[in-house]
Amino acid sequence: MRIDDAAVLITGGSQGLGEALAHELASRKARVVLVARGEALVHQTVDAIRRAGGEAHAIVADVGRKEDAHRIAGIAAALVGPIDLLVHNASTLGPVPLRLLLDTECEDLADVLEVNLVGPFRVSRAVIGSMLLRERGVVVQVSSDAATNAYPRWGAYGVSKAASDHLVRTWAAELLGTGVRVFSVDPGEMDTAMHAAALPEADRASLAQPREVARRLADFLARSQDVVSGSRLDLSHEVGS
Repeated sequence: MRIDDAAVLITGGSQGLGEALAHELASRKARVVLVARGEALVHQTVDAIRRAGGEAHAIVADVGRKEDAHRIAGIAAALVGPIDLLVHNASTLGPVPLRLLLDTECEDLADVLEVNLVGPFRVSRAVIGSMLLRERGVVVQVSSDAATNAYPRWGAYGVSKAASDHLVRTWAAELLGTGVRVFSVDPGEMDTAMHAAALPEADRASLAQPREVARRLADFLARSQDVVSGSRLDLSHEVGS
């Protein structure tokens, strides 16, 4: 896809990979809209992008709230026009320290699914219609190796990411031939606040920096037309290496 002048919507855009990707895409002349629950942090990110010469806008909303999905899509389109790239980056681990499934409350599992699975489904439904009319668009779901590997205490998060991967494959099958393409990407282990909350004992020096992963993702997006829709990409190393 063409990143220059693309209208981009990124959820979870105030920290970690979302923040880094917003900076990276804005530096490549995309027009980015960032969604986050924390008003101060998302406006701080937007201000930093603007100071660097990029175009960025903020929406304070919660992708886990049903009533926010159409508001997010509508405001984003009003700010930058029909969305060309939708990145589902917002995510939650659930309660930390992470818990065994036997110790996981039903309500906590439901909350994780609302943010990591149902929320992206709702926002995708609200955005993909305009992509279909224009016969182009890319949707990216940020995944995790917890989607493909069963780790003790990662149950709620892992289940949500596995389901998200399958949601991507189903979208891709249903949208085949329309010009709308859908991917899931595993960024690998990154030095983020979420990783620190999940694994506080981890050696930060061994973790990838979000800016580097964001560059890899942007490079992939620039040549994503050559990749089969529905694919799952591993961004823990250079794509194609």
